Amino acid sequence: TTMEKISKLKPVFTEDGTITAANASPLTDGGAVVLLADEAYARKKGWPILALLDEFEVAAVDIRSEGLLMAPSYAIHRLLKRTNKTLVDFDIIEIHEAFAAQVLCNLKALSSADWCQKKLGGAPSPLPSFDRINPHGGSIPLGHPFGATGARLVMQLAQELADSKGKSGMISICAAGGLGFVATLRRT
Repeated sequence: TTMEKISKLKPVFTEDGTITAANASPLTDGGAVVLLADEAYARKKGWPILALLDEFEVAAVDIRSEGLLMAPSYAIHRLLKRTNKTLVDFDIIEIHEAFAAQVLCNLKALSSADWCQKKLGGAPSPLPSFDRINPHGGSIPLGHPFGATGARLVMQLAQELADSKGKSGMISICAAGGLGFVATLRRT
């Protein structure tokens, strides 16, 4: 496809909107399984350990006032505050991109002193370089297999950490109804 063809796509949700088929994740088929086990038990069984679940956080927002897909900002902020980290402390960040605008809005919010103070009562996080966010593509090029996207993100991050010899990473997922989930993984 070309930029010219993409620029002619009609908005999906509202007549004057900016979300089109080109900047929205396609619904795809998929199934996934992630085996989550106690580290000592997995080692005793001789199972390979690709990564360890380090931290997680969940948030929900009122979609009438906050927007449908902003909850990840709340979850990320709480996790960072609790662990005394910033986004730049992670080697790789995998963000489910339901829409390109959703990722950009959450990143802008997390780096905005004004938004963080008003909405979260805290300081913003410096942003990592964009080559550390969805380095091999996110849900727009890879697809959004409903029900399996979380597992896809966990496995993608775990494999990327192993391949790059990175130490830790974060996944972030927005979900319908104003939900946001975030988790951090570390390599063994």
